[in-house]
Amino acid sequence: MSLLVNLLSVILISTDHGASSVGSDEVSLSVMEGDSVTLHTGVQTNRQQDIRWYYNGIRIAKIIGDLTKTCTDVQCNEGNERFRDRLKLDHQTGSLSIMNTRNTHSGEYTLNIFSNSSNSEKIFSINVQGVSAAERDEVKKNEGESVTFDPAVARTPNDVMTWYFNDIHIAEITGDQSKICTDVQCNKGTERFRDRLKLDHQTVSLTITNTRNTDSGLYKLQINSINSSSFSISRVKRFSLNVIDIPDSGLSSEAVAGIVVVVLLVAVAVAFAVIYYRQHKSHNDRAPVPQSENDADNNPPHDPNDIPLEDTEEN
Repeated sequence: MSLLVNLLSVILISTDHGASSVGSDEVSLSVMEGDSVTLHTGVQTNRQQDIRWYYNGIRIAKIIGDLTKTCTDVQCNEGNERFRDRLKLDHQTGSLSIMNTRNTHSGEYTLNIFSNSSNSEKIFSINVQGVSAAERDEVKKNEGESVTFDPAVARTPNDVMTWYFNDIHIAEITGDQSKICTDVQCNKGTERFRDRLKLDHQTVSLTITNTRNTDSGLYKLQINSINSSSFSISRVKRFSLNVIDIPDSGLSSEAVAGIVVVVLLVAVAVAFAVIYYRQHKSHNDRAPVPQSENDADNNPPHDPNDIPLEDTEEN
């Protein structure tokens, strides 16, 4: 009899709290290495909710409605270094962001939401694709040359595109072009690229004119766009620039041009002098030795047997 009473009590308590069966659905998405992705819960946290995130069955994030217990990655699971400094948990919605993804982050992410009224489960299957070697190649330029970084991406009206240089905000454009900035306008106090940045409003390509050695570094275009109510992806395009420093001779370009002209003129003059000397010498070697007519008439050939007689006095 007591067993029956206890069973009825459990049923009544369950009915009073409105417990329902666990519902689940699955979302699949693909991103590139370096992209960031946010997985949405679709709820607002309150004191009766317990939100937990798992990666391939390993707990990586947790939040209680009253925020008394919150953890991400290593805090939730000691010894797990896979996502160190890459996870962000929204305390208002419980949504989870994975920053700067790697191919080792591919896998199954499970969201469990527990409350007094219902329990729900959502699965996100993420495939992180590797970046080709061509996209990681370094661009080399000599000082003074211009360089253009073309992301080759399709732009939509809702996209917000932001350029960074070594994580410094240097340019931005919204999809409707209502907000556009470059360098000092984007980041007050930054004078590095003053009057040397050009942002194409159609292709979002970034051009740096008159490059300098200090422009060497990593350039990143971050494209923020909402793909669905379940997730959002922040795409990233990276460009590495190496500006080669040309030694300064201390002379202006005009002076260098003048020196080059003088050297060429001297070289031409020397060449003509050598040609003239060789032609003149060749002509002298071929000419016969002239003889005068008096020498030919008055000086007959010498006879070796002709011995001159000395004058003697007779005693």
